[in-house]
Formats: sequence, C-alpha cells, structure tokens
Amino acid sequence: MNRPALKDDTFLRALLRQKTDRTPVWMMRQAGRYLPEYRATRGKAGSFLNLCMNPELACEVTLQPLARFPLDAAILFSDILTIPHAMNVGLEFEAGEGPVIRRPVRSRADVEALPIPDPEGELRYVMDAVRLIRQELDGRVPLIGFAGSPWTVGCYMVEGGGTKNFSRIKGMLYAEPATLHALLDKLAEATIRYLNAQMAAGAQALMVFDTWGGVLSPRDYREFSLQYMAKIVDGLDKEPEGRRVPVILFTKGGGAWLPELVRAGADALGVDWTTDLADARVAVRDSVALQGNVDPNVLYGSHERIREEVQRTLASYGHGHGHVFNLGHGIHPDVDPEKAGTLIAAVHEFSPQYHR
Repeated sequence: MNRPALKDDTFLRALLRQKTDRTPVWMMRQAGRYLPEYRATRGKAGSFLNLCMNPELACEVTLQPLARFPLDAAILFSDILTIPHAMNVGLEFEAGEGPVIRRPVRSRADVEALPIPDPEGELRYVMDAVRLIRQELDGRVPLIGFAGSPWTVGCYMVEGGGTKNFSRIKGMLYAEPATLHALLDKLAEATIRYLNAQMAAGAQALMVFDTWGGVLSPRDYREFSLQYMAKIVDGLDKEPEGRRVPVILFTKGGGAWLPELVRAGADALGVDWTTDLADARVAVRDSVALQGNVDPNVLYGSHERIREEVQRTLASYGHGHGHVFNLGHGIHPDVDPEKAGTLIAAVHEFSPQYHR
C-alpha cells in the first residue's frame, strides 16, 4: 500500500534518540472526554464500546485533538480491553463504573477456553480504524498504536473489572501461579499478533500500557509483568514499512524498575511524575528515550503555573535528544482544553534551547 511521506517525524526521531530541533509533545488520552467535540461524537455513537468499534467515529475522535493543538503524534482511539472483548469474556462499560467483565477468568479451564483473536477477524474494526486514520492524517504526524500489558489486561479479566486491592489476581498469583502464567502467556501471544497487525495496517509507533504493574512487588513485577512485555517486544515485526517502528513501554509507578525495563528491548520508556526525569536518565544511562512526565493535575493550575511546570520538566531532562514530552498519565476528563493548549505551546516555546 502506498502511503504519503511523513511531513513531521520529530516524534519518531526522538524515540530513536536521533537529533531533533525541539522536544516533541503528545498527551495520553489526548482524544477524550475533556474535549466537547469528543463528547458530541461519543453521544452520536451511543456507547463507548460502539465508539471504539466504529472505524469512522474512532478516526474522527483520533483527529479531534490535532485540529485544536499542534501535537506531534496522533494515538489510535481504542481501549486496552479490545483483546478480552474479542475473547468473549462479556465486556461492558457501565456509566460511572468503568469496565465490567461478565465472565471473569478464575480457573485453568477458563484460561484454556479463551480463544486468541484474529486481528483481521474479531478485531478488524481496530485495523480498519488504523488504516482510515493513516489515510486521513495524510502524513501530517505519526500514528501511535497501542495495547495493554498482559498483567494489566489480566487484572481486569480476573477481577471482573476495576479494583482497588487486586485481591483476586494476587490470590491467583500466590495460590495458582501456573494458571496466571498460562493466562499471561496467552495474552502476550494475542498482543503480539494484535500489535503486528496494527503495524501492518499503518501504526508508526507502538506503546504498551502497563497501568497496574506498579502494584506488584519487585520480584513479582519481574515474573508476572516485565517478562511478558519483553516477550511482546521480542515478537514484534520491527520494520513493516522498511522503517523501524519504535516501541514505548510504560509501567505506571515503575520508576524503580527502569534499568530492568531497559533490558526488555523497547526504544523508549514512559515515566510518571513520581520519578524525576534527571534520575530516570541516569538510571537508563541514556540507552533509551524517555517519555513524560508532568502530573496531569498540573492542568488544574493557572496558565503561568503550567508554563513553569513545563520549563521545570524540560530542565529536568536537560540538554540532548531522546525526550518525548507527555503527561505522567492520562489527561483528566474535567480539564479545561485551553490549559492543555497552554502546556503544548509551552513545550514548543521552551524546548528548542535544549537541542542546540
């Protein structure tokens, strides 16, 4: 498939620690509820799941933040639970409650019954969205594809939805570790196929969201989260279009494990606001790019405070290449979009001095 040349590859070059003239910026959940245009499209779709499963509407909301802000990347609008949805676990999204799994995975028999979805079959709507978004972007900025980490997705599948204490999955971890490993291994295989298909459809960078890795002990993190992310990275096609597709791994609350994350083989690591970027850079020895790491709550501050925080974060990373500016987690739904605009403009204003 012939695709237009990329007009701005600053984001991709930063992920590969190549020379850039400024720090690229995008925001996790940049297409979401803080935008009134997103809420209008979501109302048109009728439900969050319908929105995810409609390629035209998913494309529409993916592009909405780029119409407002000079962002350096688009991220596919989808959800980390598309794979379990395709595994027929009865995923629903309840208003005000988040995801609910009607048929949670609690036994070895449950794990063995799970199918590995065909990315161009049960998950074709995601690939169609990727293809459509690439077409509509017309080479303007790169498109990021993504998936949840096996541990994080497994948390929802075993718990039956969101949780505060992770008692069911940690109970499985301690009482039936072989069953949990079987689940995580199957999710890793499904994720490899899913992300390779996203690349084939046109994703130009990939991110693996390990939202709940930080709830594990160091030993358990290595065994039940990190090793499966490493397996995913190892299983990816690295150059589907003749150009390297960079991979970002992000463990929320995982700052202490950055040196170990480096060994998983990704090109970049996400860093949340609980780790200073200067410390993170030392920890990874400049061997990978870093993405982050403003606390999303900064966007409740004044415009001037936001600008100050951008300057502080840029100074924390310091001079040189290999930094992608981002929030330390997703933007909150009730943030004023003008505050997001202030953050993005400040990155463009203040970052060039760090690239001379």
